[in-house]
Amino acid sequence: MKLLTKEQIDRLARNGRANAERIEDDGKTHDFEPVVKLFLPDGAATWLLTETDPEDADIAFGLCDLGMGSPELGTVRLSELESVRGRLGLAVERDLHFTPTGRLSSYADKARKAGRIVA
Repeated sequence: MKLLTKEQIDRLARNGRANAERIEDDGKTHDFEPVVKLFLPDGAATWLLTETDPEDADIAFGLCDLGMGSPELGTVRLSELESVRGRLGLAVERDLHFTPTGRLSSYADKARKAGRIVA
């Protein structure tokens, strides 16, 4: 399975451009809903991604949880996610049933309290 669909790639890019424009305007950012949830099926890692960098589409921003009890907002290289393998050799997968129910900040708040992404 491809890590991201064309629609998701396009939406991540649109969000990235919108945030770059907003930062130029007033220094703030949009609080988007996650576009995609990725996870490691044989591990505890999960990523909720909202946008890609307009200057480098390989860099995505979102809520990242490596399964160590300290999820955080940050960036990740999509090419690295495509190469990650878990304990049993399984690759990162896209959650086909994920539908966002809130903005990234609400997921981040819940994740900090729970010590993991709850989505």
